[in-house]
Amino acid sequence: MRVRLAYAREGLEVDLPDENTTVVEPLYVEGLPDEAAALCEALRRPLGLPPLRELVRPDDTVVIVFSDITRPTPNDRMLPVLLAELAHVPKENITLLNALGLHRHNTKDELVRMLGEEVVASYRVVNHEAFDKSQLVYLGQTSSGGEAWVDREYVRASVRILTGFVEPHLFAGFSGGAKAILPGVAGADSVMHVHNAEMIGSPNSNYGIIDGNPIFAEMREVGAMAEPTFILNVTLNKQRRITGVFAGALVAAQDAAIEFVRNTAMRPVERPFDVVLTTNNYYPADLDLYQSVKGMKAAALVTKPGGAIVIAAGCEEGVGHGPFGDIMKMRPTPQGILEMIYEPGFSMYDQWEAQDLCKILVKHRVFLYTDGLTEEQATAAHMIWTRDVGATVRRLLAEYGPGATLGVLPEGPQTIPYVKK
Repeated sequence: MRVRLAYAREGLEVDLPDENTTVVEPLYVEGLPDEAAALCEALRRPLGLPPLRELVRPDDTVVIVFSDITRPTPNDRMLPVLLAELAHVPKENITLLNALGLHRHNTKDELVRMLGEEVVASYRVVNHEAFDKSQLVYLGQTSSGGEAWVDREYVRASVRILTGFVEPHLFAGFSGGAKAILPGVAGADSVMHVHNAEMIGSPNSNYGIIDGNPIFAEMREVGAMAEPTFILNVTLNKQRRITGVFAGALVAAQDAAIEFVRNTAMRPVERPFDVVLTTNNYYPADLDLYQSVKGMKAAALVTKPGGAIVIAAGCEEGVGHGPFGDIMKMRPTPQGILEMIYEPGFSMYDQWEAQDLCKILVKHRVFLYTDGLTEEQATAAHMIWTRDVGATVRRLLAEYGPGATLGVLPEGPQTIPYVKK
């Protein structure tokens, strides 16, 4: 069978065996026929709050938090509608704050691509500063002992609006909602705490889980402390068209979006597979190896212990920002890296992605197809290089013997596969 994988910018066609192959995809939802009208309706009839226009006075100062370039949030379609609802507020009173977390700054050209030339020319656009304490405000301590530091630009505004999109998330269960605050516009210390070894190591810190998920709970708690005025979240299909709009109070709107995504993304399978082929769902989601761990973790949910994962990820920007790649070289084995991360006092930015990748690598062989990394870079990350997805899959199935099974996640972590109990 021919399957199109969500790879890099254009996709990748692969030829796979017909026998014992199961393709697992989200339930397809058509894009909304009029996105702007749906966004406008949600802003005027929000969940748990009066209409946005009634909440905001002309003399208010407004901050709008938006997703950075690593996320496929349709900022260029969402923000013009949102800003139109705020037309009674002078433009100089509105700041657009880029929720970078610990990611790199986005360039002017990237911001124009993300937001549109007119928005960038008309409004003040600011990159979040996670590492500069002078640009942060301390809001207090959380019940888990974390310190809540949040961007000063956000805190000093009288109206605080969060935007984003909701999808399955490898640590937090689902994205959207308070994730725009933590890690989006939080300080580095706060981000390190919510990604510490114990929280990442929890079995509940996984796709589709919010009950008992310590990371989701921490994000919600800091979100409440940060007192957002209003949120605007959307859901997307594989063409990146908006399928649902969820606006209003933080908890009510995100919970409604989570339920929508859960019903479309969570897909049952009868039993785990010997081999799972996955992606990280196109650029920009697969822009580097760091981000592409998400697709591997989705595959690991339904891969037999000792089974193999094959991932096709563009990795246009290489291994990824920060010390993630360095951490993967600090011990000769994935098990050694895990032990190092759990050592008392160990703390490095991006250790969470290395931890999750190593949790996969101690159970499964991972084969990487990419145009963005060299074989040496793949090997340094304890992965196995391949230049032919179809041939690798067939060889692995032959290795696992007669009756070996293949699962395929063409959209990677947009699907939450799970084994029926």
